[in-house]
Amino acid sequence: MPQIPLHYVDLRTFCYATEDEKRVEEALRTFLPDGDDEPFEIERTESEGHYGDRILVLSARVETADDVRHVLSRLSDLESFDDLIDELDERVTENTELFLRLDKQAAFEGDVKLGDGITFRGKVEAYPAKKEKAVGNARDVLERLRERD
Repeated sequence: MPQIPLHYVDLRTFCYATEDEKRVEEALRTFLPDGDDEPFEIERTESEGHYGDRILVLSARVETADDVRHVLSRLSDLESFDDLIDELDERVTENTELFLRLDKQAAFEGDVKLGDGITFRGKVEAYPAKKEKAVGNARDVLERLRERD
């Protein structure tokens, strides 16, 4: 994949009081590249739920082309990859952002499925910054990814 038409990818998940933080982090790392010397940095922000329970927000921003390629290569493992391409018009916003929700439990097991638990937000490169252009660029990169597999 010579060109990556994504400026960055943000991945975010919540770790509720009933969940094991290490397992939730491991699920998020399913999509993150391995660091050479250190693991990819995950930001932790503590929040509070409606009933006062602790919620930990785990998030990571992937910005370099090689790292974005890694995240996209993980997406190519989706069983419903063709459906994802068909749904791009609904998944890309007017602000040229591609949104996906990924299954946190499946990610913990090393699988990639659409579902609940992990939010994927990719800022799609588009000049001019119009939804139609962003959808086309996202389609191009995902189709190249599908052809490669």
